[in-house]
Amino acid sequence: MSVDPERVAVIVGVGQVNDRPADPAQGMEPVALMRAALEAADRDAGGGWLADVASLGVVQQISFRDQNPLADKVAATIGAGGAAAYESVGPNGDSPILLLNEAANRIARGEVRVAAVVGAEALRTASQRAARAAKTSVAEQNPMANLAKRAAPGYRQRYGLAMPVDVYPLYENAGRAAYRQTLAEGQRESGEIWSRFSQVAAQTPAAWIHAPRTPEEVLTPTADNRPIAFPYTKLMVANSSVNQGAGFIVTSWAEARRRGVPEARIVHVGRGAAAHESDDYLARDRYDMSPSMATCLTRTLEWNGVTVDDLDLVELYSCFPCVPKMARRVIGWPVERPATVFGGLTFGGGPIGNYMSHAVAEMVDALRAGAGAKGLLFANGGYATHNHAIVLATDPPPGAGAAHDFDVQAEADAARGPVPELVKDYVGQATVETYTVFYKRDGSPRAGVIVARTPAGQRTLAKVPGEDAATIAWLTDGAAEPVGSVGEIVAQGEEMVWTRATG
Repeated sequence: MSVDPERVAVIVGVGQVNDRPADPAQGMEPVALMRAALEAADRDAGGGWLADVASLGVVQQISFRDQNPLADKVAATIGAGGAAAYESVGPNGDSPILLLNEAANRIARGEVRVAAVVGAEALRTASQRAARAAKTSVAEQNPMANLAKRAAPGYRQRYGLAMPVDVYPLYENAGRAAYRQTLAEGQRESGEIWSRFSQVAAQTPAAWIHAPRTPEEVLTPTADNRPIAFPYTKLMVANSSVNQGAGFIVTSWAEARRRGVPEARIVHVGRGAAAHESDDYLARDRYDMSPSMATCLTRTLEWNGVTVDDLDLVELYSCFPCVPKMARRVIGWPVERPATVFGGLTFGGGPIGNYMSHAVAEMVDALRAGAGAKGLLFANGGYATHNHAIVLATDPPPGAGAAHDFDVQAEADAARGPVPELVKDYVGQATVETYTVFYKRDGSPRAGVIVARTPAGQRTLAKVPGEDAATIAWLTDGAAEPVGSVGEIVAQGEEMVWTRATG
């Protein structure tokens, strides 16, 4: 294959930071974490790169929102004040892969010789400081929860759908029914995947938690592993209470050679693909799979000339189990093989939008160490909204040296089925499309929500009161599959309430 080394994008340096002072309130803030991560990446690449960074992509952070925007501050602190510095549109989980793809395209077009991507979150420190200032508990100062509280209350929030942890279980329960799994089978799959995540994290110095867990430990509710939103426990959701930073340096193959980077430490950037679902999670065609995820993953493999059998390593985004479960079915990745190189967002750490920067760093290190020749990185963000995948390899992949359009939105839209009309005041017979149950901190049910379809195919929401023990048990005990069941929606004040069909 004839390629122009001046246009072939490669990663030459990666850096990660875990900041865990004895007093969390004394932790580093995001700019300091980003600087430390890039300085580590610079050392990893042999030194002398940061002043030459001409393009700096920064993953937006939420820990210290009053300090945004941060891109120019980060550029200045690493001595790259002349760089074109910019932030991702939001703190979405796909941001690092999007920024990597953009950096690779800039190298391929000859616009820059050296680019960098970095991000960090300091939610552990931010929560501790806010709790001390307000004289409240750290749990009450969670920045994610505070963002949800600031959002204008509306139809979705009225039924408990306020944060990602409320929405992703809708995909989990719909997916389990579509896979024709019992509740026990679906949970066992989640437990197997998460247990392997914990084992990888236990062997990964940069991971946040180094305690391997069995599937049973992941799945079983306890005082330390309380239920969050059915069927997820605390050990099955992203751990955002971390202080972590990660970044990497992208350059051309020719520039890496000029600066004396050994070939064995150069990792090539393949082609990526990106597509998204509607920002409105009630305006989607289905919840048992994501057309944008499927299109993104399929095209990434195709454009890089690989099949699942060619992949030695994968990182399948893992904010909640439904995401790697959907993704592995698209590419055919077996449950017996770890779906992470970093440890997943529970055990590796869940620094909001920047998790995949850590995955990039670990993938680069794994490929350098001889763990394989090709690795797939798949990122997801929002409310199962944004999808971006890319391949890293030890050798130049197909298309190396050519910029490419990674947007496959039109194809994803063409694969999408009709989106049902949303009705907010429906009363009458309806069928469960999907559902979840929300829990209080003491583990008792707070309420449930059912996404239902009317006989005319419209979509609507209905509440299950927490005190309706019989219906909560029906939704959660696994004796029968609620998805596809028929019931009645009745009006109680401003809310629509689900009642089970009898007889």
